[in-house]
Amino acid sequence: MPALLPPSRTGAAPLLDPRHLTRVEDGERLHALLWCPGPGWRMASSAVLGGGIAERAWVLNAQVAHGYRRTDPARHLADLARAAGARGSGVGLMTAADVSAHGRARDGGAEAVATAGISVRGWAAAPEECAAGAAPPGTINIVTALPVALSDAALVNAVMTATEAKVQALLDAGLDCSGTPTDAVCVAARAPRDGADVHAFAGPRSEWGARLARAVHRAVRAALPAVV
Repeated sequence: MPALLPPSRTGAAPLLDPRHLTRVEDGERLHALLWCPGPGWRMASSAVLGGGIAERAWVLNAQVAHGYRRTDPARHLADLARAAGARGSGVGLMTAADVSAHGRARDGGAEAVATAGISVRGWAAAPEECAAGAAPPGTINIVTALPVALSDAALVNAVMTATEAKVQALLDAGLDCSGTPTDAVCVAARAPRDGADVHAFAGPRSEWGARLARAVHRAVRAALPAVV
């Protein structure tokens, strides 16, 4: 069951408010979440499409069938986003989890949406004999948004903070793991504007990093019950 977004302390509309899409591929009904904030955003991501640090106009988190065999996932995601009306450069994430069962949370202006497929999970530092071979479906995707500008270093720091908060959420849920082999993160922050502050830190004890961590932690926890 999708989690409810906690009310904002200011009553403002959600910053990160993705649109729910559905499609049929190979006879299977699949879901996707598409967020189109438009220009003026810089994103840091580990996603297969639009990864790295750059200005991006949209983020797509698309469900694919178990046993996904396409060898062009970036093109597939770009085609899905374009068919849904997204324009310009964006970020595309992929998962076999049902993204309609996502978790959402916000904290002091920081917002997060998470989807959690944990059929295959474990610790990042696995024994070498466990590291080979193709992993079955199981992905935790996290998309976050901050209403402030971050430096490049702070964007990387925010990805680290989000990942730490994810692991904390998994442990708090009683799961003996740090994630899945295919987890992905996307952090979106405002593009710098003349005269506006650019935050240099986003660690878990910085102002915005702390808010981001709490939002991600609650979003991941909210997404987990639907798949555990």
